[in-house]
Amino acid sequence: MALTIASFSKVSCKVCYLANLRYAIDAMTVFEPYIPKIVLAIGAHADDIDFGAAGSLAVWSGHGAEIHYLVLTDGSKGTSDQAMTTEQLVATRQAEQHEASQLIGAKDVHFLAYEDSMLEVTHDLKKDICRVIRQIRPDTVVVMDPTVVYVADQGMINHPDHRAAGQATLDAVYPLARDHLSFPDLVQAEHLDPHKVEHLLLINPEKQNYYIDITSTLERKIEALGCHHSQFPDMTHIADFLRQQAATLGSKTGSQYAEGFVRIDCPA
Repeated sequence: MALTIASFSKVSCKVCYLANLRYAIDAMTVFEPYIPKIVLAIGAHADDIDFGAAGSLAVWSGHGAEIHYLVLTDGSKGTSDQAMTTEQLVATRQAEQHEASQLIGAKDVHFLAYEDSMLEVTHDLKKDICRVIRQIRPDTVVVMDPTVVYVADQGMINHPDHRAAGQATLDAVYPLARDHLSFPDLVQAEHLDPHKVEHLLLINPEKQNYYIDITSTLERKIEALGCHHSQFPDMTHIADFLRQQAATLGSKTGSQYAEGFVRIDCPA
């Protein structure tokens, strides 16, 4: 049967309607709140995790969750101090992250030490993340959303390391950490059995579908971020921004302050 312009228009409208309906259904998804048992929070740099999720991590830690940080790069480029050497900066940023994580109540901080600003989504990076997932065996992984390239109204271009960290983590979570035939040497040589992550929480400044009330921990988040002195020598404006951002997210849930994530409950 020939497809007339009129019938093509009807088909196109139906396709658009179904697409919009699917979007509406997805937007209305309601997730059951939960307290994680073991959390692996992954950032490209020291301070990334604290900026995006420290309030939630502190809430979960207060409820008995085991919190781990995984920092993928060495942080060796992030300074305007002309007198700072690479070795000094790396050591400083690791010490700052340890101090911040202690305020949050984390159990441990793990560093992979890939070169700062050069992070790429490689086989080796995925394997290294997969190794840590199988070692720690988290039910929840927190990482930056790799789809965020820029946020125009904030004048922000997302750091390429953030995007690489997010994409490599998604690939490691599913399917690589789950399947025993992915990186079989991790099983055979390192005795790291496959592990299925149940929940993935993506840090995305523009869209969220899951919120954590951080009213009781916002000031601790700000204090933790202030531990990163090499990055934030003056916290005044950063603290104001974090309070405003948390209040905006809190208004969506009826709480004073909140953090928001894109939540994905991982397939079996």
